Amino acid sequence: MKQIIKFSKFFLPAVIISLVLIVSGLVGYVVYGGFNLGVDFRAGLIQEIQFAPTALQLTYTGKSMAGISMDKTKLEIVISGSDVEKKTYSFAYASYPTLGALVDAMAGIEGLSVQVIADRNVATNTLVQSAQGNPRLGSVPYGIHYLTPEAGPVNIADVRKALTSLGSVSVQNLGKPEERKFLIRIEDKGNEAEFAKLTAERISTALRNAFGEGQVAISRTDYVGSRFSKHLTEQAGLLVVLTLLLILVYVSFRFKFHYAAGAVLAILHDGLIMVAFIVWLRMEFNTTTIAAILTILGYSINDTIVIFDRIRETLRLYPDSSFEDNMNRAITETLSRTFITTITTMFAVFSLFLFTT
Repeated sequence: MKQIIKFSKFFLPAVIISLVLIVSGLVGYVVYGGFNLGVDFRAGLIQEIQFAPTALQLTYTGKSMAGISMDKTKLEIVISGSDVEKKTYSFAYASYPTLGALVDAMAGIEGLSVQVIADRNVATNTLVQSAQGNPRLGSVPYGIHYLTPEAGPVNIADVRKALTSLGSVSVQNLGKPEERKFLIRIEDKGNEAEFAKLTAERISTALRNAFGEGQVAISRTDYVGSRFSKHLTEQAGLLVVLTLLLILVYVSFRFKFHYAAGAVLAILHDGLIMVAFIVWLRMEFNTTTIAAILTILGYSINDTIVIFDRIRETLRLYPDSSFEDNMNRAITETLSRTFITTITTMFAVFSLFLFTT
């Protein structure tokens, strides 16, 4: 007969450890004044920037409208309008490997003026599009940036120093150091009517003063208003409560109410343990964090249901045994399944961590 592990002997130590972790999480929540909320849950501006010098500046003075789009393989300029036939000029980097070749090819577009800032020998596959400015070309110069593999990383401390005049600013690294990407976040305290516009201009000015003209490409700019952030916070809390209620109803229907109460308590336990780590490690709490928490709770309730089902079965098979013995037997019999599920999940998680960072 398979040896039964006496899990019930570890009940008291496990309770003590769990209570310590949960209480420490609640204490940390009070000490730090809550979570380290991401821009999803608080009003503010978030910008993704990349330190890449300007390669070209484009202006368009034609009678039609001109727009520009880029990806890793080509650059396209689209001429359109109510009184002209739509034309798309596509310049594949494989056909125009250098900046000089690309500029010479674009010279055939009527009304388009190109000012070369970088060396004409710069490889076109290093070009980077900025979200700053209007991709619909006009009289205001539109900048296209570039980033060569030889460019060294930018120190995050220098970026933070450049933005000190803006007050409390959060700066994070994005991607690999050689990509020179950063995420800038500034909270909106509701003191300015045009916070998003003014703050974006201040960030650009501060970075330009510190690193020089045309050295920074704005990849993305997002603003979350106070009403939206409050609504999102309320929706997130409602989502968690609704999830617990649905689990309570399902387990009550599938088993009995006292099983359902135990399952909900187990989920609350796992959730509070995760909250403790999130609070003390000052991890950013955003929508991605909620998705991760709900995913883990999904695995938790799945394992709980499997164990409950085995407990119910052992109670029928061994009616003369105590509930404690049947519980130990059920957990022991499902232990291999728990290990296999956990290890398989960890393989997937480590793969995502290794190949997507």
